[in-house]
Amino acid sequence: MTDEKLARVVHAAKMYYQLDYSQQAIARELGISRPSVSRLLQEAKDRGIVQIRIVDPSQDVQQLEEEMQRRFQLKACLITDSPVDDELVRKEALGRRAAGYLHEIVTNGDIIGTTWGTTVFETARQVAEKNVHGVQITQLNGGVSYSETNTYAAEILNYLGRAFHTSPHFLPLPAVVDHLVVKQAIVSDRHIRQVLELGKKANIAVFTAGNRHEQSSLVKADYLTNEDVELLKERGSVGDICSRMIDIHGNICDDDINNRTIGIELEDLRMKEYAILVAGGLQKADAIFGALNGGYANVLITDQQTAQALLDKEEKGESA
Repeated sequence: MTDEKLARVVHAAKMYYQLDYSQQAIARELGISRPSVSRLLQEAKDRGIVQIRIVDPSQDVQQLEEEMQRRFQLKACLITDSPVDDELVRKEALGRRAAGYLHEIVTNGDIIGTTWGTTVFETARQVAEKNVHGVQITQLNGGVSYSETNTYAAEILNYLGRAFHTSPHFLPLPAVVDHLVVKQAIVSDRHIRQVLELGKKANIAVFTAGNRHEQSSLVKADYLTNEDVELLKERGSVGDICSRMIDIHGNICDDDINNRTIGIELEDLRMKEYAILVAGGLQKADAIFGALNGGYANVLITDQQTAQALLDKEEKGESA
């Protein structure tokens, strides 16, 4: 094959397989007939210029789910196939899988506790209605932002309330306050205390993992000061679970910040029938890993790339 012919074969292959040109469009571009384009593409395959590998995602995912379940002693692990490295696409896929799982497990008399954030919002938004009775929905941690950042706390509860035909219990408070005495005064209120107790009694918890440091939704919502952030960096914070900052081993990073946080205690998550952690993305891998090390989740819903990263961490012995 001449260099000129080889260049034309490669050019046609790139347009077809990388740029998604149709064969007709390639024919117009190269000034040749459509059958000629077909022959160029076949030539590319015959000469190994184009190599096609077919992967069965369902088989890979199933093996990964089983391995994750075994290694981290989970009740269930659901992994989404999210080939596009796009945060919004990934969160929508995670939410869709979590919504299906939640719809499947909820039955009469369940108490569902939920946190806030975009991943949980995508979950709640996609839950289909189910004909159940006596279900209660409650907020697990404060979600009123000091800034213009939307935590989606109210929307999440309303979506879930609509899906399971119930009126949700709101916790109209910030996640973290500036002083312990402020928190003590807030939680002494009878109505607030009842919502917090309901969250503790919930048999199903749906929550996500937050980013670390400056990327944290807690920082963006103006819950944490610059001094708080610097302290958390020093203490090895990897992110938050239910607004409580943890390290890679699942330990609380700072008692003072933790004591100023309004919501469910992390040890309460260990007592849930279903503690469902919905989170993905490599930037959250350490936070998810910390949550698993702490035993705060018995169900994990994540994406393939993140699941593999978690297995690699476990294999390297990064657990507590």
